[in-house]
Amino acid sequence: MKVSLKKWEDNDFASLAKICNDVDRTYLTGRLPYPYTDDDARWWLDMISKHEGKDGIYRAILVDEKIVGNISIEQKQDVFVKDAELGYMLDKSYWGKGIMSMAVSQICKLAFAELDIVRISAELFVGNIASAKVLVKNGFCLEGVRKSAIWKNEQFYDLQMYGLLKKVVE
Repeated sequence: MKVSLKKWEDNDFASLAKICNDVDRTYLTGRLPYPYTDDDARWWLDMISKHEGKDGIYRAILVDEKIVGNISIEQKQDVFVKDAELGYMLDKSYWGKGIMSMAVSQICKLAFAELDIVRISAELFVGNIASAKVLVKNGFCLEGVRKSAIWKNEQFYDLQMYGLLKKVVE
């Protein structure tokens, strides 16, 4: 099994839409439209083309050349400009195979090399054990928990905050 990352291309809109429609939304924010249309995918691909390499790194996750997920690191703004936010999703049929751990390792190296940042942040719902393991395996440290920071499906959830400093990766 070969895991790699590739830049999204305009003609990848159908693969992106499929991933976004099929993804397990249990631990995702409400920003991702559902259903996720081809127009949503085209809008997102256009948006990232304007930010790629400037203040973000956006990649498709491939397993044996098939697109199975999405991963990105987006630089923050204002006084947080040296920090960037990690986000990812993976087709559920590929869970538990180490794919996301490899993808996170690859994109963090890219982001530290290409963006003017010194840290990468990730925020998770408490209970998202698989994502927490992916982050810790890649050197992220749990920096804190914000109690009742998430309101989803008429319920409060706590939020775990993780961080990775550039010096740890170099």
